Amino acid sequence: MARLILSLDNQVLAEYNMTKERYTVGRLPDNDVRIDNPAVSGHHSLIINILNDSFLEDLNSTNGTYVNGKLIKKHALQHGDVITIGHHQLRFSDQQTNDTEQDEFEKTMVIPTGQQNAQQLAKAEAAAEKAAAKAAAEAKRDKSPDVAAAVKLDPEEAAALQEKPKKAASMGEKVSHTSTSWGIDKSNAPSALPLAKLQVLSGAFAGRELELTKALTTLGRPGVQVAAITRRAEGYYIVHVESGKEGDFPLVNGQPTGAQARKLQDNDVVQLAGVKMGFFIA
Repeated sequence: MARLILSLDNQVLAEYNMTKERYTVGRLPDNDVRIDNPAVSGHHSLIINILNDSFLEDLNSTNGTYVNGKLIKKHALQHGDVITIGHHQLRFSDQQTNDTEQDEFEKTMVIPTGQQNAQQLAKAEAAAEKAAAKAAAEAKRDKSPDVAAAVKLDPEEAAALQEKPKKAASMGEKVSHTSTSWGIDKSNAPSALPLAKLQVLSGAFAGRELELTKALTTLGRPGVQVAAITRRAEGYYIVHVESGKEGDFPLVNGQPTGAQARKLQDNDVVQLAGVKMGFFIA
């Protein structure tokens, strides 16, 4: 099934499964894909699905519709095309492309949860949760340095730093322009986790891609080497699940992950069960 993945500044905002024949994209509420932004026309563009093909058409928009950086009027969509509308991007994903080869790759490397030892998976998830919590705590600590200790301040300035934060606004109470309607500072509001994927770099399936859309994706070969990649609010983590030999951990950039979960960074190279895969953030 074809999908549209809406993003802004590399952060995924929404995903749409294309089950209908026509999809309109624009700023007004009656669009199938609504982008509430002044740079987007009321009815900006149209996508028509005919059997296994999808076609994009610009609806005489003010700022135009772009595909892979080129201005278009009409365009036959291909898997991986990036549509730019205003400041937003829509990535077109067509899972029907290379279905046979992709299915074979997934059958070889992606392990359904039901085929895994539940106790091992629970242990892996717990390790990822612990690592994510630790990363969140460290990030929070880094954002709140003890300025009074690092910089010499006069007594009044130092006392101001020790003041307790103001209580969040209650329902009906007016808030300042620096707060949301719920009294939360926008600078502290959580952002959407960017979409990530694995691309096979070696072996018979080199070039194949796997989008990491699930909360837990288990990869490898049972009895040889198995790892799980989890999506957390703080990012993507890889954690060892089991191996045929004790201490045989997956590699990230040539270094063993060990028993603890490890956070993946853009362009990391993962080696699992003899297969090298690149980790990329969209």
